[in-house]
Amino acid sequence: MADEPPSEKELRTTSFVIHATRGVIRDQNTRRKAMFFLLIAALVLLLAGSTFLQGLLNHREHPFWFILFWLACAWLTVTAMLLALFDMLAVRLAARRAERMLRERLKAEATSSTPSDMSET
Repeated sequence: MADEPPSEKELRTTSFVIHATRGVIRDQNTRRKAMFFLLIAALVLLLAGSTFLQGLLNHREHPFWFILFWLACAWLTVTAMLLALFDMLAVRLAARRAERMLRERLKAEATSSTPSDMSET
């Protein structure tokens, strides 16, 4: 009993996936790299499925492999498209925030200058 190792907290797969997903979504560079690699993977699979894997992916001989392969291609593509949509919305939100801050700063500068300052010029 005294020789038992301390219990280590197990890494939960779900928790890891959630934290990794948050990291990808929040960081713009990581998000864009993920989109790039997802599209490259989808293009490589598309090229492979159209050329040297064509015999294995014959829908009449191997319907399971055919469906699985093209679902994987579609999943990669849709994931990249959803990340791109999210990226576009995040960029638009950042632009709106920057515009709002600029307007507030210009208003503050306009109100801080008194009318007597303007009449002297």
